[in-house]
Amino acid sequence: MSEEAFFLSERKKFHASLLENTLTIDKNGVPSNADKDSRASREIAKHIATQLCVEVLSERAPAQTSGSNFESACANFIRSTFAQLDHIRPGDWLIQQVGGKNRKLIASFDQYSHLVALDRAAKGNRELAAALGNDYTITPDIIVSRGLLDDSVINANTLIVDPYTARRSSLRSANGGLPLLHASISCKWTLRSDRAQNARSEALNLIRNRKGRLPHAVVVTAEPSPSRIASIALGTGDIDCTYHFALNELKLAVADLGQFDAVDMLEILIEGKRLKDISDLPLDLAV
Repeated sequence: MSEEAFFLSERKKFHASLLENTLTIDKNGVPSNADKDSRASREIAKHIATQLCVEVLSERAPAQTSGSNFESACANFIRSTFAQLDHIRPGDWLIQQVGGKNRKLIASFDQYSHLVALDRAAKGNRELAAALGNDYTITPDIIVSRGLLDDSVINANTLIVDPYTARRSSLRSANGGLPLLHASISCKWTLRSDRAQNARSEALNLIRNRKGRLPHAVVVTAEPSPSRIASIALGTGDIDCTYHFALNELKLAVADLGQFDAVDMLEILIEGKRLKDISDLPLDLAV
């Protein structure tokens, strides 16, 4: 028997964690990630649920609970898989699920530390607050950050830096900086127009308000409807890419159901490198 790939094993664990209390089916046979008012959404979601062997019969959990559970499952998957890539992307990495939508957490990273002063100024000036609006608010669901390097690490093989050189590099701990934000991950259990717009707005705020390198900005979703996935995945310039929690199962579902418009939309998104599977995310974060 051939050895099972680690990412495949972790993908199965990821789905298993969702099957415990998040991806369920109610008494009417409607999966918890489906739009109960959309026949196409119900059929696709149920086909995916069948492939994943959903057995838990339960009423749909509150949206906030499902969202938080989905974030936790995604964070655990990224922690376990990204940790295996240290030989590809070495570094002092920290992966955090941002609970409670902590608006100030983003300012604890090098590229966005100036937002503390901006927030303080806005609170003391109503006109400034009105002018800024929410254009500087960034509250990711999951963040991946990198710790700074000590000179002993940088100079491990040869003398690369000394007290007189590279005094402004953000990666060097001797310069007294803050950790670097490597990725901002937005998790959407389902997608409606407002949720898609929210993810885009936060990605644009990451771009506009940074000082330094732009972090990865990605979205992970369990939305079953390809047309709704397209609302966040189509286009370029803000979101790096959208990742589906079960893309292989989604492709099979729309094909088996004969939803040819959905099949075409998925092909556009996939071939256009706008939609990938959750198992692709760790390696993409290693870039």
